[in-house]
Amino acid sequence: MPIRLAASTLLLLALATAPVQAAERLISVTGRGEVTAPPDMAVIRLGVVEEAATAQAAMQAANDAAAAVLARLRARGIAQRDMQTSELRLAPVRASGPQDEGRRITGFTASNAVTVRLRDLAALGGALDAVVGEGANRLDGLRFTVADPAPLMEEARRAAVADAMARAETLAAAAGVTLGPVRSIAERGGGAPRPMMMEAARSGGGGVPVAPGEIEITVEVAMELAIGAAE
Repeated sequence: MPIRLAASTLLLLALATAPVQAAERLISVTGRGEVTAPPDMAVIRLGVVEEAATAQAAMQAANDAAAAVLARLRARGIAQRDMQTSELRLAPVRASGPQDEGRRITGFTASNAVTVRLRDLAALGGALDAVVGEGANRLDGLRFTVADPAPLMEEARRAAVADAMARAETLAAAAGVTLGPVRSIAERGGGAPRPMMMEAARSGGGGVPVAPGEIEITVEVAMELAIGAAE
């Protein structure tokens, strides 16, 4: 029994005199990397809207017009894989007369829209002019992008890390300490190409004026670095 008490006493004394490990001191920073580049591809969403007395007639008219638009795009060298139907819609047209006739259907409107990727920006203006001439009467959007954003993303990530490291070095120098190893690093959002508009320019092939400008890819990172000894 005395031996057990002695052992317990020694254990308590060892725990009481053991050094308490302090939490590691860290510097937390964020870095931002931005890369700009000229686009090499445009994505447009266009289509046709037709109205007729019956639903069948309206849809048939929209389908015929859309088929003509797609044929014109193919004739201009746009591959089938770069064209995708993105909307088919049919809706009644209601009378706007007296209140008692407000629900009466007077006809139908049908729309057929397609999303197109154009990989030859020099031909963009001419392509838009051609499809409008073929019957396209709806344009829902136009954006410029790059076919392969991976190299730009890698460059933006490197720039973001370099920016974070520079911030950490500035903070450490101001605090009179040194920097230790990186403890954590995480990417925050960003990535999607964002258009940067420039002056309008007419495409080489004529037609609708377009302004490709530049696109911008942004990446943000959060980093934690250990704090070394004071200088």
